[in-house]
Amino acid sequence: MTMEIGVIGGGPSAVCLITALSQTDLINGGLTVYEPSPHLWRGRPFQPDLESVRVNAPPEEMSVVAGDIGHFGRWLRARTDRGDADPYSGSLFPARALYGEYLADSADAALTALRHRGWRVEVVRSAVTAIGRTRERVVLRTAYGRHHAVDYGVLCVGGGRPQDAYGLSGETGFVHDPYPLHTTLPSIDPDAHVTVVGCGLTAVDVVLGLARSRHRGPISMVSRKGLLPGVRQRTVDYQLRHFTPQLLRRWAADRVHVELADLVPLMRRELAEAGPGAEAQVRSELAATRTEAAPVRLRRQLSEVDSPDIGLRILQRAVPDTGPDLWPLLTAQDRAFILREHYRTMMSLCCPMPPASAAALIQLLDSGQLTVSAGLRDIRPRAVGGFDVAVESATFVTRHAISATSAAAHRIPPSAESLVRSMETNGIALRHPRGGLRLQRATSRLVTGRGADPRLYGIGDIAAGELFFTFGVPSLVDRAVDVATAIADAEFVGPDHTAPLPAGVA
Repeated sequence: MTMEIGVIGGGPSAVCLITALSQTDLINGGLTVYEPSPHLWRGRPFQPDLESVRVNAPPEEMSVVAGDIGHFGRWLRARTDRGDADPYSGSLFPARALYGEYLADSADAALTALRHRGWRVEVVRSAVTAIGRTRERVVLRTAYGRHHAVDYGVLCVGGGRPQDAYGLSGETGFVHDPYPLHTTLPSIDPDAHVTVVGCGLTAVDVVLGLARSRHRGPISMVSRKGLLPGVRQRTVDYQLRHFTPQLLRRWAADRVHVELADLVPLMRRELAEAGPGAEAQVRSELAATRTEAAPVRLRRQLSEVDSPDIGLRILQRAVPDTGPDLWPLLTAQDRAFILREHYRTMMSLCCPMPPASAAALIQLLDSGQLTVSAGLRDIRPRAVGGFDVAVESATFVTRHAISATSAAAHRIPPSAESLVRSMETNGIALRHPRGGLRLQRATSRLVTGRGADPRLYGIGDIAAGELFFTFGVPSLVDRAVDVATAIADAEFVGPDHTAPLPAGVA
């Protein structure tokens, strides 16, 4: 009987999974991808949009092929529209829409490779709205009411849209989800005051999109901390030596928990061997996030793009590479402490913006058109239109408010809520208290009170509570390899039959 895999979602996570499956030795399988969106393979982040909406990582960190960091770079070099290199770092940061084309081409190549190995491949343009379980199979129900039985189901449902923390949905002048910018920004009065709620990468996209659209009115970026993304430094070739996933996996085999106190000497050793300035750079940057005003920090970081000290580059490599292996080992107290005290800082440092984006923000700041404020307390609609925005000890009036915050903490997009509820009802999934679903770190198998299910997996933000760092292409690639390897192993040695007992589709 031919093995059947059902992939729920057809965005970047699915592309990474399909690519990983094409690198296994599995033959004569069946693969069905369920995706209702018109932007197959691109997901929300990489759909067609303004040229100013760019990836924030160099090509060597954007390959969907495990073990081949040059894959995306070669694809780019074959294009005539790849864009100009960043004038500060020399790296290419192409438009996200162009990266979406790369994802589509990569998916097509992987599907072709699978077909050549005897696989049956199908894309169903419908959402999966419920999942149930028999003893041997996973049963998927689509929005059209059809039932599909597969041997393995993989959730690749993507992330949610920004939070509406102040209950502004439906108010005139409020934009809940800014993407795609080429659709949402034309509704903005070009002379009005616009407030962008958030200071992360999405907020940077919105501000630069407004500038590209020749917005003339004032622009305010506001958030609780007022912490902008860091500025990406020139890429250097560096491999982690001590703070590695391999070491953490060895620790996982021997220990129940790892404490933060165990990790500090390990990171200090990593930094010390990288050069005398590496640890000092990290310490200085961590302190600066608490003491420097956003414009000052932005200008300083842009001046340090070519810094010979590589401490920040090591941190940016260690967190996404090692974080998913480390996070489940930490005590509950340490995890809560990191989320409460250091999460925003880590995201700022480890998800930096391209230097050219920083330079464009500085130009807007210097002109007086852009301001960045911390201490956001409240945003309320005005009876006569617009909004009152309260930051620290001041309040100002804005005509438009655009949400550019992180997705809701539960990390399950609204479009997948009914799906997740059906799985909970059928006893084949448990929500994680910090977001997403519970799963097994090593295999990304979904976990219930009866253990890890060898037939159900999750990749991406659906694992946010369990793995800490679940976005970024390298992380998606790593998790996709874990899933593909687990499925291949199950096929060769037989699935673990301690899976959940049969349950019907809700």
